[in-house]
Amino acid sequence: MSVKAFELVPAVERDLLMGDKARINIECIECCGKHLYVGTNDCFIHHFLLDEVTSSKGKLSYSCQKLLHKYLGLKKPVADLRAASALERLIVLCDGIVFLVDMVTLETVPSAAGGGAKIRGVTAFCINENPVNGDPFCVEMGVLSSKRRTVQIYMVYEDRVQLVKEVTTPEQPCAVSLDGYFLCLALATQYMILNYNTGTSQDLFPYNSEERRPIVKRIGREEFLLAAPGGLGMFANAEGVSQRAPVNWSESVIGAAVCFPYVVALDESFITIHSMLDQQLKQTLSFRDGHILQVFEGKVILASTKAVYVLVPLPLERQIQDLLASHRVEEALILTEGAQRNIPKDKFQILHKRILQQAGFIQFGQLQFLEAKEHFRKGQLDVRELISLYPLLLPASSSFTRCHPPLHEFADLNHLAQGDQEKVLRCKKFLISYLGEVRSTEVVNGCREDVDTALLKLYAEQDHDSLLDLLASDNNCLLTDSVPWLEKYHKYFALGLLYHYNGQDSAALQLWIRVVDGDLQDSTRSDLYEYIVDFLCCCANLDLVWKFADWALRKDPTIGVHIFTKRPASKDQSELNSDDVITYLGKHSQALLLYLEHLVLERRIQKERFHTHLAVLYLERVLSLLSESSTNEEQLTRARERLQALLRESNLYRVQFLLGKMENCEQLLLERATLHGKLEEHDKALHILVHKLRDFPSAEAFCIWASCCRDSAYRQQLFHLLLGVYLDGTLPGKSQTAAGGGSGDLEMAAVDLLNRHGEVFDAVRVLRMLPEGWSLQLLRPFLGRAIRASMHACRTSQIALGLAHSENLQLLHDRLKERKKPIFVSEKKGCHLCHNTFSEPDVVCLPGGVPVHTHCVAQRVRDSPTKRQLTNSSNHT
Repeated sequence: MSVKAFELVPAVERDLLMGDKARINIECIECCGKHLYVGTNDCFIHHFLLDEVTSSKGKLSYSCQKLLHKYLGLKKPVADLRAASALERLIVLCDGIVFLVDMVTLETVPSAAGGGAKIRGVTAFCINENPVNGDPFCVEMGVLSSKRRTVQIYMVYEDRVQLVKEVTTPEQPCAVSLDGYFLCLALATQYMILNYNTGTSQDLFPYNSEERRPIVKRIGREEFLLAAPGGLGMFANAEGVSQRAPVNWSESVIGAAVCFPYVVALDESFITIHSMLDQQLKQTLSFRDGHILQVFEGKVILASTKAVYVLVPLPLERQIQDLLASHRVEEALILTEGAQRNIPKDKFQILHKRILQQAGFIQFGQLQFLEAKEHFRKGQLDVRELISLYPLLLPASSSFTRCHPPLHEFADLNHLAQGDQEKVLRCKKFLISYLGEVRSTEVVNGCREDVDTALLKLYAEQDHDSLLDLLASDNNCLLTDSVPWLEKYHKYFALGLLYHYNGQDSAALQLWIRVVDGDLQDSTRSDLYEYIVDFLCCCANLDLVWKFADWALRKDPTIGVHIFTKRPASKDQSELNSDDVITYLGKHSQALLLYLEHLVLERRIQKERFHTHLAVLYLERVLSLLSESSTNEEQLTRARERLQALLRESNLYRVQFLLGKMENCEQLLLERATLHGKLEEHDKALHILVHKLRDFPSAEAFCIWASCCRDSAYRQQLFHLLLGVYLDGTLPGKSQTAAGGGSGDLEMAAVDLLNRHGEVFDAVRVLRMLPEGWSLQLLRPFLGRAIRASMHACRTSQIALGLAHSENLQLLHDRLKERKKPIFVSEKKGCHLCHNTFSEPDVVCLPGGVPVHTHCVAQRVRDSPTKRQLTNSSNHT
């Protein structure tokens, strides 16, 4: 696709060059700074001074002044010119002779004494722009000879030339370019790379020089541009490798040059300009009779047979902007990145970021959101540029102003969408996604309030699930801008979260309560009441807890009490005083009961007043159910079970107080029995269970419960007491019939007790207690277990006695064995007490077979225990 990359500007008009001489043609040109040299077919060199002139509109033109012209006297066309500015010399090829001319006077330089300033038999030459000689006042030159298949390397000085190397080629070369030690040659049938220092060569590709004029151009360090068959411009480096894709130019190209990032080619009628970056044809200029195309110090100069022109490149930024204006984003980016080598680093970074941002907005306008997001990210776009397209999203307090010149052509989102609501919706979804990705990055530094506020507004408007996540996390949403927006879309729960984040918990709770009470409509959370309770659980402000707890308890006491029962314990949170809570819950009886259960049964707080209070509440609940005319048996059973469990498990409540409250209630005999058990009045308890309730299983369970943490003797005592109650047979002062049954039930209960728990009883004592008339067959299970238990105990004790006797014998054996063991004494062995060696066999053996001197033992015996203790204590530190 086309782009205007260059303008063709006249430099030297025909009249200025040749006047009225129609037969004069331009053969070669050379430019050095502002100085332009033109060689013509009549053996003249013309010297011009070129000045750049920029108009008020920024358009470039050239002012040309002719300084001098000189006839060389060879009557042949001037074939080639090259400037050696350091020597102030022109190197001229004319009539097969290379010689030197003064750049100022155009006079031929005479040969120096003992040297020569001319080279004969030359068909072409080139200057080494990457010289290997370090002499700044010397120019390296490669020369092609017309008579021999050689390339000669010369050193050109101010007044002489010197041959330094001659390299033979396989064929006669017809074009040459030189870079360092590398020669790029066009031979008769092929191109090749030749290292004249090492002699190594690399064939490139075939080419017929008779059909097409070869082109060999050095375009950079160790890189060349060549005209290849098929109308291709090929690149080759010093290793003979092409690291760039070829450009497809005309078959009849007669000249080529590189003005990065473009390849400029000249044929008989046109100038074509291809990009080196994507190899596409970018521009075509009409140019008749052109036959010279050269690049001098970055300046592209062309010549027809009659005039000289300069191909002026347009500023890269203008080219890029033209591409962006045509929505050719990829080409603009390729050109921008390719131009990096020609632009200072700091300036390039600024330019590159802006181009990326512009490209992002172009693709955003085309709804190519993935590409737009990538360009925004790479271009480090100020995200407010994007937000500002969406009406009312930026906070009113934002100081942001759009970039100038603008990055896009859109006034706002409505202008972009042109009334297409689907497009508006897609753009808003993209902004949600983009802001969500960048809000945690450095891109939003300095504008986090604008970003988070815009994101909140979008979430609220689009009913997005992430609204609550935004407000529940660290955010910078502006309260003044966000409140009206959330109210507009009935996002009251989210507004409460925002109040909470800004430290306005009271406002948040009042708002949520209005939603629960139905004054405001918000379906965000169906469990908002439970959320309020959880919020109060974790609230550090106790004044708020006391203020709003009453509403929660009136709403649902079973859930509202969680404010107090599920409050986490932490150092950062104030503790609620349990007595204050109990007082506060006085008017909420159900909540009070649940709270006391929490203290006593869950937290296991060991305080008498809490246990007693809970037991009284349980008892009052049971009494209340009993007093009702139509008692719900299921509720009564559950209430009594809770009371009985507390009476059994707790040891802290006031037993006499509770016993007094149920003393006259004959329906709570089981509970009274438990209380008597707590007072160690087991006979009263068992009397109630056996004679009043006739509940024999409960009587047995009572014995087990009452002795669960006591020794076996205590348990045995309780079971004997129960057996005695069974065997008593009658209640004091009443007949057996009045007691509710005969002695047969008690006898069977006694038998069952013995048979089930025979291991607890003392069998001898039981036999003494049993009536004489009882059958042994009836007691067979008990007696069998008693006999087995007695025999087991006897045999176990015998085994234990035998084991102890065996252990004693073993110890005696070990003692005798130690006594009979020999004691070895030698001069090398030392005394354990004084650590000196033994000099005589008389020793004393300490326990463990340790030998010591007799006098050491005597000394130890003389020291009394009291003296040793004092000595040891005085030496102790």
